[in-house]
Amino acid sequence: METQAPKRTAAFFDLDKTIIARSSALAFSRSFYHGGLINRRSVLKSAYAQFVFLVGGADHDQMERMREYLSALCRGWDVQQVREIVAETLHDMIDPIIYDEAASLIEEHHAAGRDVVIVSSSGAEVVEPIGDMLGADRVVATRMVVEDGRYSGEIDFYAYGPNKAAAVKELARTEGYDLTSCYAYSDSVTDLPMLLEVGHPYAVNPDRGLRREATARGWPVLVFSRPVALRQRVPSLSVPSRPVLAATAIGAGATAAGFVWYLARKRR
Repeated sequence: METQAPKRTAAFFDLDKTIIARSSALAFSRSFYHGGLINRRSVLKSAYAQFVFLVGGADHDQMERMREYLSALCRGWDVQQVREIVAETLHDMIDPIIYDEAASLIEEHHAAGRDVVIVSSSGAEVVEPIGDMLGADRVVATRMVVEDGRYSGEIDFYAYGPNKAAAVKELARTEGYDLTSCYAYSDSVTDLPMLLEVGHPYAVNPDRGLRREATARGWPVLVFSRPVALRQRVPSLSVPSRPVLAATAIGAGATAAGFVWYLARKRR
């Protein structure tokens, strides 16, 4: 009698406030300013936007406003320039704000033979290099249409809400993951569809909506509070990952400016 090979499993991680202590997009605002992609006013306001994001996150309406605005804002941006800026400043901007607890979880899941997949609504120009730095096996990120090396202003795939869940299910189909044995981690109630797809969902530093859902459903709630520099803590995590899932995507500066635009408008 043939024995069936065990199904593969994975751990799906949101990025902002789950793996890192800040918004990955907003973290690069100063770098994008020096690269000429956003203006000084946006850089100054991004500190306020970052504070609001850390305190309360972004709800569905805010995310939709950002999506609409950023698609117009980044029209015409040179994709290669965005990638170069991120590559030059990645370790300075992101390395010091990775949660020690998240790095440990990634290490534990890999030791248990599970793939690690980052699923983020930020653009792949930011998420993919972070995934490489963490040793993630795959990345799911927002994708924007690129024409002649520049963003056209049209969004091809928005990795947000139900779209994250759909991407997780598609990965399970193509990679052979048994979702009932998989794990997922997020801080936001907007990721509830993704969390519901797996057998082991976790709320990490949850916003109020996700905390209510986690309490009602009996899900574990984790508190991550210790940012640590990866190169000092776990040098082994800073190795190149296997091929990532998402290719071209929205430049993170667009997301940062979207946050700034919406929050400034709300404040006025």
